[in-house]
Amino acid sequence: MQQELKSEITKQVIINKAFNLFYENGFKTTSIDKIMKETTFSKGAFYHHYKSKKELGLEVISLKVQNRVVKGMILPLKEPGNAFKLIEDVFINRLKEFSFYDKEHGCPMNNLINEIGNSEIAYQKALKNIIELWKTALVQLLERGKLENSIKNDVSSEAVAIYLISAFEGIRGIRKLYENDSILEDFLSGLSFYLKQIKV
Repeated sequence: MQQELKSEITKQVIINKAFNLFYENGFKTTSIDKIMKETTFSKGAFYHHYKSKKELGLEVISLKVQNRVVKGMILPLKEPGNAFKLIEDVFINRLKEFSFYDKEHGCPMNNLINEIGNSEIAYQKALKNIIELWKTALVQLLERGKLENSIKNDVSSEAVAIYLISAFEGIRGIRKLYENDSILEDFLSGLSFYLKQIKV
């Protein structure tokens, strides 16, 4: 039991360090050696848990990246309350709450989509799964909003969901290019204008 616990802790350290390095330096430039140097474990510890960097990458996507999106962007959409207000809170307030570090490095999921999303079907499927979870939650909330009369009935829930996700991910990437939040403030102004178009 003690050994199992130690093994699980080792695995979690590898996943956490890998996520941080992928986020800060990119997936392709981060080698197994770099990851293991950060963990202070031997390379043998890596191969005890993973066959390859690809296998680790998929686990980082499913455990770290997906959990981050679920916690920050999906679960809040499932809260009770006015559907329009929930969308407004999630998409506007979330952007305002990001730390300087997060603004500087962008969205981990978006970074991976741009870097490796089309290089391996396995990566593509894992990343697409997160987008689909997010889209489904948004569509469900928009449909609830129509029933509650806070969202206009004639808008396409699927189209709005994809637009909001794309816009959010896009500004996370663009913000990396700037030294301050002026571009973010302009985006939030435009987003607020757009959201008013779907509100009853």
